[in-house]
Amino acid sequence: MNVDETDLPGFGVRKDFMTQSGRRIGVVTHRDGETELIISDWDDPDTCQASIPLTGDEATTLGNLLGGQRIVMQLTEEHREVPGITTRQFHISAESPFRDQPMGKAAIRTRTSVSIVAIMREGEVLASPAPDVVLRTGDLIVAVGTQEGLDQTAKILRNG
Repeated sequence: MNVDETDLPGFGVRKDFMTQSGRRIGVVTHRDGETELIISDWDDPDTCQASIPLTGDEATTLGNLLGGQRIVMQLTEEHREVPGITTRQFHISAESPFRDQPMGKAAIRTRTSVSIVAIMREGEVLASPAPDVVLRTGDLIVAVGTQEGLDQTAKILRNG
């Protein structure tokens, strides 16, 4: 995928790409740190049809959702031939009792036999995270296990 980067003097930087359908989608990062999601017009890829301002947390969450979904799709495909194994994503909310705690404190593997295979954070993938990785609000956890184990994991991450 070819990402175009355009300096916007006195304003910031635009990074965007052309979708298969012919629209440009991108992000404008302003000099003051503000971020906008931009979508081009159908008829003119150089004309902005929509501009959506995003807070830092919103930009992080959007990046995690898009990146996390891709990881889950790949893992699901890889585990398709293994009966009883499922891949699921879990979002760490501000209310999670494990927010700002080392992942190992939840003891997910011990309690459910579920493996946490990645954490999406601020658009980055933390593959095979160690138990000492501290969970943050907005993290998207990618886990593999049985349906029952994944259901238990959801309860643990939500309630402790």
